Amino acid sequence: MTNKFRMGIDIDGTVTCPTALVPYLQKSFNKNFKYEDITEYDLSNVLNIPEAEIYQWFKTHEHDMYKFSPVHQGADYVLNQWAKHYQLIFISARHTYLNDLTIEWFKTHQVPYHQIELTGSHDKIETAKRLKVDAFFEDKLDNAIEIHKALQIPVYLFDTPYNQCVLPKGVTRVYSWEEVDRLVKQQFPHKKD
Repeated sequence: MTNKFRMGIDIDGTVTCPTALVPYLQKSFNKNFKYEDITEYDLSNVLNIPEAEIYQWFKTHEHDMYKFSPVHQGADYVLNQWAKHYQLIFISARHTYLNDLTIEWFKTHQVPYHQIELTGSHDKIETAKRLKVDAFFEDKLDNAIEIHKALQIPVYLFDTPYNQCVLPKGVTRVYSWEEVDRLVKQQFPHKKD
């Protein structure tokens, strides 16, 4: 059993660039659509399109979106440094049938991991609890708040147009991987094995 702090990390919009789905939305719905237009997580509200239609659209494009998502700026560098000192546990709402594609993406982009858990649901609390994570990194506002509230661990929320709101104590808004790297090194100094 390792003595390292255990970092629970979301994948999409956190390790992958949150703008990744914009070109797909432009092609399908509105060529003038911009990342800044995604002012809430629910795309059916943003685009004023029925939920069932968005779900179908997502299912049609999810393989390509996940396969070709670029890495969030600085994430690969920071995570390669962290892999030496922390346990990197990725907890994503992706479905388990995307496991091979997800692992392939990590290998292609040389992003290290110790464990990848695909929950098939945005409810990550039970998984984070079972895996005893010491901190969590997320882009979905309600997830960040609920994880902090349930587990009483620090949660770092990556800033996006769709997660704007006053945050409770214990949830910290971050603007880059470099910034979160500084905060994590202060809050979770490297343990000796």
